Amino acid sequence: MTTRLSAAFAKGHPALVAFVTAGDPTPAATPAILDAIVAGGADVVELGMPFTDPMADGPAIQSANIRSLAAGTRTADVLAIAKGFRARHPDVPLVLMGYANPMLRRGSEWFAAEAATAGVDGVICVDIPPEEDDALGPALRAAAIAPIRLATPTTDAARIGEVLAGAEGFLYYVSVAGITGLQQAATGSIEEATARLKAATDLPVAVGFGIRTPEQAAAVARVADGVVVGSAIVDLVAQHGAAAPAPVAAFVRSLADAIAAARKE
Repeated sequence: MTTRLSAAFAKGHPALVAFVTAGDPTPAATPAILDAIVAGGADVVELGMPFTDPMADGPAIQSANIRSLAAGTRTADVLAIAKGFRARHPDVPLVLMGYANPMLRRGSEWFAAEAATAGVDGVICVDIPPEEDDALGPALRAAAIAPIRLATPTTDAARIGEVLAGAEGFLYYVSVAGITGLQQAATGSIEEATARLKAATDLPVAVGFGIRTPEQAAAVARVADGVVVGSAIVDLVAQHGAAAPAPVAAFVRSLADAIAAARKE
C-alpha cells in the first residue's frame, strides 16, 4: 500500500472516497471540481477515466462518460489532470478508475509509468479479473501503484483468496450485484460482508455503489473502513456543469461530517 493511501485509512475515522469522471463537463473544468472534493473533506479522490462502454456504471456515470468524451477527453488529458492534482495536493491519495482498453492499448508498462509520473496512488480496472492479473498488475506494482481489487456479494470464501492475491491499497466492496447508483444494499448485509472480508485480509475494506446521502454514508461508516460515493457527486456535475465546485464541496462536506460523526456514536 502506498504511503498516501495508508495514511488516508489511518485517520481514526472511515475514509471518504469521492469519485468524479475526468473531463466532465470538460477537461478544463475538472481540476476545480477535484479541488472542491478535497476542500469538502474527502480522504481519497477517485478519478474516472471516460470510456465508451462503462459496463459497471449506471445512468449517471454513463452520461458523465458520454459528456466527457464529447468534450474531447483523452487518456493524455486524464493523466494531465492527475499530474496537476498531485502538484496542488501532494498528500491526498488519487486513484484512477476505469476499463482495460484505455489502460492497455499502449501497453501496461506505458500506462503504469505514465500514471506513476502523474502521481497516481492506485488503479481500479473494472474488467480485468484476478485471473488475468498479469495483464496489468505486475506493471502497476513495479511502478509502486496499488492494484485495487473489487469484491461483490457473490465473492465467496473459495474465491476471496484469488481476489486478494496481489491486491494492494484497499479492497473495494461492491455492495450490490448490479451497476452504480441505482440501489443500495441493506446495512445488515453490508455489515455481514465487511466482517467476512476483514477476516480474510488486513487491507482496509471500502464500500461503494448506491451510497447517495449523508445518512447512508454514516450507516456504512459504522461497519466499514471506507465509504465510496460517486453517482451523487456526478449528478451535481451534470446539474451545475462548470459551476459545480461550490455545490460539490458542500455535499462532500456533508458526507465527511456524517462519516466522522458515525464512529463517535
